[in-house]
Amino acid sequence: MSSHRNHVLVLPFPAQGHVNCLMILSNKLAQHGLRITFVNSDFNHRRVVKAMNEEEEAEKKKRKLPVELASISDGMGPEDDRNNVAKLMLAILRTMPSELEKLIEGINGRGDRITCVVADVKMGWALEVSHKLGIKAAVICPTTAAVFALELHMPKLIQHGLMDSNETIHFWIANIKGEFEISPDIPKMNTSDIAWCCIGDLDSQKTIYDYLARTIKASHLTDWWLCNTTFELEPGALSLYPKILPIGPLMESHENLSTRSLGQFWEEDLSCLRWLDLQPSCSVIYVAFGSFTVFDPTQFKELALGLELTQRPFLWVVREDTHGGGTKIAYPDEFEGKKGKIVKWVPQKKVLSHPAIACFVSHCGWNSTMEGLSNGVPFLCWPYFADQFFDKNCICNEWKVGLGFDSDEKGIISRQEIKKKVDMLLEDESIRARSLKLKDIMMNNIKEGGTSMENFRKFLEWVKLLDA
Repeated sequence: MSSHRNHVLVLPFPAQGHVNCLMILSNKLAQHGLRITFVNSDFNHRRVVKAMNEEEEAEKKKRKLPVELASISDGMGPEDDRNNVAKLMLAILRTMPSELEKLIEGINGRGDRITCVVADVKMGWALEVSHKLGIKAAVICPTTAAVFALELHMPKLIQHGLMDSNETIHFWIANIKGEFEISPDIPKMNTSDIAWCCIGDLDSQKTIYDYLARTIKASHLTDWWLCNTTFELEPGALSLYPKILPIGPLMESHENLSTRSLGQFWEEDLSCLRWLDLQPSCSVIYVAFGSFTVFDPTQFKELALGLELTQRPFLWVVREDTHGGGTKIAYPDEFEGKKGKIVKWVPQKKVLSHPAIACFVSHCGWNSTMEGLSNGVPFLCWPYFADQFFDKNCICNEWKVGLGFDSDEKGIISRQEIKKKVDMLLEDESIRARSLKLKDIMMNNIKEGGTSMENFRKFLEWVKLLDA
């Protein structure tokens, strides 16, 4: 058997949630004997390496893990704002296709031939590169199947008159402001919650639309559309596009609690796990808003005082860049925080599986949503942008495993509202019961004979036969 057999290159979109999802998939593939090259942007690769302390990095090298880290430029400078999605997408298309091609040719030239490319659907242009080089490929969607279906459905939205095909405004949902549906079996969406309709100015929205249109077009170069979801969560979207194969929930397996997860942009504070060990069962409010969400000083103050007002233990993740506008985060003078623990970043999958966790105050990113659902944890929903609002709708209205917050006339979620919703959620035993039932349904998908497990095995067998 040659040393380069079954060598898979994995390419995530350069955002933390996307990297997490594709890293878990990479580890699963590696556990079945495949060699993996995981390609981050240079910027994110440096963050990942920095987040690993020296002892852990040496241990990973010693064990010769089959997931090898590599990187290419995203086309942006060190001073550029990578949270500006439109600018990031422009830079990616300007730089990364040629960089990826050079990387693959370099690997192939060393005799470690790439036999398959697995790309984030938001990096679907990579299939153009793999097609050019004669390499088989697949795409993986780290967001909902419904969002994937919406993007696949864009030509039909134009055809049916829901979207205007005019070149200057074709990214808008024509004459619609508010809710619309792409299928009666898929929860309604809102134009204000769609990336190409709500992020930035008109030029930014057109850039995002054009980027998504290109990646979706390229996704048709493969027959393998994988998604981190389950059929029970999204029967409508998966029935509308049966080519989308659910392989979720993607879960890390048998990971030692003393180690940090590979692929994190910030160093995980493991002390929070020891702190959780000291808390009563089902008592802790876990508060985390992902890698993008920012707060203005007023909202940050209300959140801090709202947690204090609950008089319950809380674990609160506060990134160094959680504030907006360049202002330094300042905790209010009256905030004591005695009942809680505040950290910069956590091993979230381990936190959510801890018996002390009572609920999850979340931005409703899909990765966080899947992790919470997989552990039977009820949600308090605080979406920040784009499809997170659709995820919130599913959590609260479709699956009924969480509650949302209501903002005041100034758009602020008050401390009183935070306490009110925490109390309502934790006093409603039916929500926890539905959460635990949904957990069982999801976990059955990745057990022997489960739908997601069988889909993953079919894909794995296909990959293993590529170099036969």
